[in-house]
Formats: sequence, C-alpha cells, structure tokens
Amino acid sequence: MRTKIFISVVLLTAAASLIIAAGYSGAEDKGQKMTNPSHNKEKLETATFAGGCFWCMEPPFEKLDGVVSVTSGYAGGAEENPAYEDVAAGKTGHVEAVQIEYDPRVTSFEKLLAVYWQQIDPTDAGGSFVDRGAQYRSVIFYHSAPQKQQAEKSRQALAASGLLDKPIATEIRPFTSFYKAEAYHQDYHQKKPLRYKFYRYNSGRDQFIEKHWQGVDVPNPYGRDESKQEYKKPDSSELKARLSDLQYHVTQENGTERAFKNEYWDHKKPGIYVDVVSGEPLFASTDKFDSGTGWPSFTRPVDPAAVVEKPDRGLFMTRTEVRSQQADSHLGHVFDDGPPPTGKRYCINSAALRFVHEKDLTAEGYGQYRELLTAP
Repeated sequence: MRTKIFISVVLLTAAASLIIAAGYSGAEDKGQKMTNPSHNKEKLETATFAGGCFWCMEPPFEKLDGVVSVTSGYAGGAEENPAYEDVAAGKTGHVEAVQIEYDPRVTSFEKLLAVYWQQIDPTDAGGSFVDRGAQYRSVIFYHSAPQKQQAEKSRQALAASGLLDKPIATEIRPFTSFYKAEAYHQDYHQKKPLRYKFYRYNSGRDQFIEKHWQGVDVPNPYGRDESKQEYKKPDSSELKARLSDLQYHVTQENGTERAFKNEYWDHKKPGIYVDVVSGEPLFASTDKFDSGTGWPSFTRPVDPAAVVEKPDRGLFMTRTEVRSQQADSHLGHVFDDGPPPTGKRYCINSAALRFVHEKDLTAEGYGQYRELLTAP
C-alpha cells in the first residue's frame, strides 16, 4: 500500500515529492487576512481553488511557508457580491472557494496543487463529501497560461497514478471573479474550533484523506496544534467515596436510572455536561432536546472524540452503548431517531453527568466551550 502511494505521489509532479521529502515547515496561523510585510506584494501571485466547504480549505494552505493570505469566498458565478445564503442554495452559479496569495520565491503553484489534491475527493462531480450541489464541486481556477498547464499536468498525473478508483471530475477553468465571503466565515477554524472540528469530522473529508493519502505528510487541517487536555479516572476506592450509589452503579456497573426520576431529564439551563467521574466535557445544552423518554437527550457530543460507541447485546437486543473517551464511564445509548442536524439521539443517564453552568465555565477550566452556547 505504501509503495503504491509513494509512486502515486511522485507522479503528482515534483511538488508532491518536495512535500514528502521536506514536509511542511508550519507557518503559524495568520488569524487576520493581512499581507505579511516581509513579502513584496508586487511579487505575489494568486491561486484560487474550490474544494467544497471553504472552512476546511483554509488551514492546510495557511500552514505553508510562502503563503501570505488565504481568504474564503465565492468564485465562478456571474452575480456580483453574492450572499452566502444564495450561494449555499445554488442560486448564483458560484462555488465556495479559497483565494491564496503566495510568494513564488518561497513556494510554488505546483506545491499548492499537491496540497489541494490532498484535501478533496476529485472524483465527486456532485459536490464535496456531505455538502451536495454544484456550489460545492471542486474547481481549479487558473490565473495564467502556466497555471493552466501545471493544473492539467497535475490532474493527468493523478489520474494515471491508480490512486483513485473513479475518473477525476475536478474542473480546470479560467479565473473570472472572486468575492470575499462574510467576516464570520474567515478563519472559522480559529473562531469556532469546536464547531469546525465537529463539522469536519462528520463531513467524511478526513476519512477520505486518511484512506487515500495514508503514509503521506498531509498538512494539519485543524490549524494550530493544541495539546489535548487529559482527564483522569480516580481509583475504585476514591470513586466509591465520592460518587453516590446510583452514580457508581450507572458509570461503573453499566446501570440505568429511572426515567423521569433523574436530575437532568427536563433541565434547560445554559452550559455543558461533563463526565461525573473525570470531568471530561461531553454534551452542550444547545444540543439538548426533549425526546419524551424521561432521560437527557442530545443530538451530538461536544466533540466526536468525546465519546466511544460500542455494541451492546444485553437485554436480548442489540443497541449502541455510549461511553466516555478517557474515563470509560458508561453514559447511556445512542439511537438513530433523533432530530436534525444529526438524526441521532444520545440517551444519557443523568447520574453519569455533572452540569457546569455557562457563568462558571471559565472558573472551572471549560472557557473554550463557551462558543458552543452561542450562534454558529
């Protein structure tokens, strides 16, 4: 498998070889879209790529040396100054895209192309991953004849590599116009990192990248690297002393509390719910809904990695058990009968949870989760 991928990458022009040999010396995330004063603006060049949701296309390019700015916006349509709602609805003919200003003395268009291919599914003509419609299809907009030639050569090399099992659908079109997207879309991965991570993970993009680019140094799609906080599970004697009998029974012995006779089934205050054992964040009040079952129900966890799902064949049926990631506490079960946007119902025992009110998040070390309680 690794030999096949290595050959494929070599075929993706010399740029891909540079990626494997040298890696990506990570430039820090830019935050504001401002030109780096160390670069001569007159010598900068522009690349414009469409690859589905522009939130996901910014971070990999922002980390490259020589990239001065990455801006999310709308390209390829005839309407001037389109609004996000109209583009997303497919009414304007635009695609979501990113426009990259780069210094060709430091990086090359070929290298940008190599990074671009590693972020998308080039065989999808009907959109990109979970986002469907022509407004999310993949397009390379060339700004010059050399860019056109390099894009075509790169696409041909990828098609010949055998890396993909379907024909490439990515278009190569002349650049016409680009309109900067609304401010809240810019650097979304920095402004709303938890929402971004949840969207990206559930879009299917990362799973495709992992499958097709295994063994290749792919740029970090989540922006800056942040160490993950560890939450420790106390030993059994401490748990028995600290937890109530019901809490211990539920979390450590896979028990179930009574419906409608528990603390949070009808709880409506703003905040987050953490594991009563370890304190690791699990669910947000904004994702809580009344399922009518008598237990707290949520459409999703605060992070896809916050919980672990396992098959449960007890009680003469097969269900999907939900456990906390780090403390391995039994939480409840998840079902496929929930409301949008996920269609999931995480049915959780109150005894497995501790509620942290919005006003106490910072004091208790959960300040980064405040974004989940505000509008997207």
